[in-house]
Amino acid sequence: MLIELAVLVVMVALALVLSAAVRRTCLAHLEEQLLAKARLIGDALAPAMASGPPDGFLDAEAHRYAALLDARVTLIGPDGTVWGESHEDRMRMENHLDRPEVRQALAEGQGTSVRFSHTVGYEMMYGAVPVEADGRVVGIARVALPLRQIQANMVRLQWTVGLVTVIFVGLIGALVFLRLSPTIGAIRDLSDALARLTAGDLDARVLPRTNDELGDLARAYNRMAGRLRETILALREEQARLSGILSRMTDGVLITDGEGRVRLINPAAARMLGTSPEEVLGRSFVQVVWDHRLVELWEECRERGEERVGLIDLAPRRPVVFHAIVTPLEGEEGAVMVLLQDLTRVRELETVRRDFVANVSHELRTPLATLKALVETLQEGALEDPQAARRFLEQVEGEVDRLDRLVGELLELARIESGRAPLQMARVAVAEVVVPPVEGLRPLAQRKGLSLTVHLSPDLPLILADVDRMRRVVANLVHNAIQFTPCGEVTVRAERVGDEVVISVRDTGVGIPPEDLPRVFERFYKARGSR
Repeated sequence: MLIELAVLVVMVALALVLSAAVRRTCLAHLEEQLLAKARLIGDALAPAMASGPPDGFLDAEAHRYAALLDARVTLIGPDGTVWGESHEDRMRMENHLDRPEVRQALAEGQGTSVRFSHTVGYEMMYGAVPVEADGRVVGIARVALPLRQIQANMVRLQWTVGLVTVIFVGLIGALVFLRLSPTIGAIRDLSDALARLTAGDLDARVLPRTNDELGDLARAYNRMAGRLRETILALREEQARLSGILSRMTDGVLITDGEGRVRLINPAAARMLGTSPEEVLGRSFVQVVWDHRLVELWEECRERGEERVGLIDLAPRRPVVFHAIVTPLEGEEGAVMVLLQDLTRVRELETVRRDFVANVSHELRTPLATLKALVETLQEGALEDPQAARRFLEQVEGEVDRLDRLVGELLELARIESGRAPLQMARVAVAEVVVPPVEGLRPLAQRKGLSLTVHLSPDLPLILADVDRMRRVVANLVHNAIQFTPCGEVTVRAERVGDEVVISVRDTGVGIPPEDLPRVFERFYKARGSR
């Protein structure tokens, strides 16, 4: 009788310990997941929350992150007012300063709680972290996930344990006739497997020694351990989704631990730093980052425990410019997150804009200076000479026409850029768009002593094109070739390549520097030095 009672007590203890282990493990993983998501949202929205509650912006951001993370997202002001909510009208929500997770987050740096939500109608786990900017708390980011799935798994697991226990109790009378040694050995195997499972070994299994009731119990345990493994793997998949979001971010994210070693880096950050995640993980930050300004920001953040911000320009080593935000992480002393926002394209566009303004100003200055000189000449007495006055007025008219053409080209460019320039498409022979502009520029080539030739393949089909604009393109290319070819020849060639017709202009001039070739099709770009 004592043996049966002891075995029964062991089975009940196994069931209770296993259930508790499942709940602890699942809740621990869920807490880590919630706090990680809340920190991600808080870091991203800290600037917006620092400036107060923008009208509707934080609400929209809450809905966007809720859709990305498949969770409920709440953004709370430092006074407890709800600034953004994904599952409810924030204007009708109560002040959240008294919520347990919010109080704990403000007091300890992070907070969690499990309770029934009257908003969504089921039990949820909440995770909250304070959002800081410039060393002060500007709000709280809270993320919540339902416990329905975990509870369902728990119920199934408890039913399985209960069923196994009932079966075992029904067969306990037969244990008296069994040899005690195999029984104790089987129980010891179960105990060892449970200890390994509790320690985190999700593959801990029991090898059934017999085909009797203890063997059934071992197989039942294996089934329960399998279900537990599936539950934990599902939680890890959620964590993988978060990693997927980081990998698709256009901003770079890099995290170092308390020892200064890189523990996380997304592809965007690796690309900006000219490396790969595989090369830098586990290495020291100062070995990975060669720019001393970024290293200084990182060291200052670790030493002072304050957020540091700076503009990093990697030129001339690499044509990359980014805005760096270095923030200390809570929970580990010396841990730091580095956020890199790529500004390279913005800087390039600003350079292009300045060059364009300078080029247009130069083009306008020449005819304006000529007009001013002609007008001054007329004012100084040329009006008294009708013949000279007529000649000057004709020159004035020519310069005005030049200005008119320049302004017209600018307006045409504006229409093309805005997509409002209609194309007059028609099927024409290639010669119709190549020969006229070439012949029009032949006198210019002859004055420079250049040979200008045209080669048209005999098998050229009709093409669908806007004749005027195509002629202008060909004229621009040929004029550019003549202008930058001091001697030699310029060849215009049209040939069929597959289903396409290729028109090319080749010259023996100075050429385009190799470093400028990738940018020749950028708007307003003008190569320096040669063309």
